[in-house]
Amino acid sequence: MGIDQQPGYVLHLRAYRETSLLLECLTRDHGRLGVVARGVRSARGQALRAQLEPFQPLLLDLLARGELATLRSAEPAGLPLRLSGNAGLAGLYLNELVVRLTGRQDPHPALFEAYAQTLPRLAAAESPGWQLRRFERDLLAAIGYALQLEFDADGGEPLDPQAHYRYQAELGACRCGPGEAAAVRGADLLALGQDRVPGDARGLQSLRRMMREVIRFHLGGAELRSWQVLAAAMTRP
Repeated sequence: MGIDQQPGYVLHLRAYRETSLLLECLTRDHGRLGVVARGVRSARGQALRAQLEPFQPLLLDLLARGELATLRSAEPAGLPLRLSGNAGLAGLYLNELVVRLTGRQDPHPALFEAYAQTLPRLAAAESPGWQLRRFERDLLAAIGYALQLEFDADGGEPLDPQAHYRYQAELGACRCGPGEAAAVRGADLLALGQDRVPGDARGLQSLRRMMREVIRFHLGGAELRSWQVLAAAMTRP
């Protein structure tokens, strides 16, 4: 099956055979695809190889057969994005998250839209931490694991901005004491649900811890390599 002018992004690439690359791509209409880019590591393929960088919006022409598609051509779909420093690390985290939490050939148009919106925000040096929390929230919603950020899991009452909760992936927000290690203020949960930046650094930090636990749950207890890389980068003087 031919797929023409499909909006997409390269999430990951690695050498494949002598002159080719194996790509993981996020596409708008076909979800995550494994794609073989034949001959792009040869001298004749350098022009096409130059287009296949992560974070760049592309229009892909593919031939889909079985599990792996074959790349026929790729062209820019917009201005190239430059993600450097912490923004670049955050972008790599997005890519790992998508690869680990989605299956191939499972379309998620809302996820594609969230990804396409997040990259320019990172490139514009907007708060990387907040942009990651927004993307994590939208990714989970797109793949069927939406967070419950309006009501508590115990009695279905609206979240109290002044109360503290522990978010459990299989249940939702359960009331807890403010001294618990995983406690998140109700105000911060509501802010995430309403797409508002929490009022202080403490709120962002607690949401980061919460989202890590939720994602770890959906990974079956596994870790992401980029968590360690991001943690090391954020603690550098």
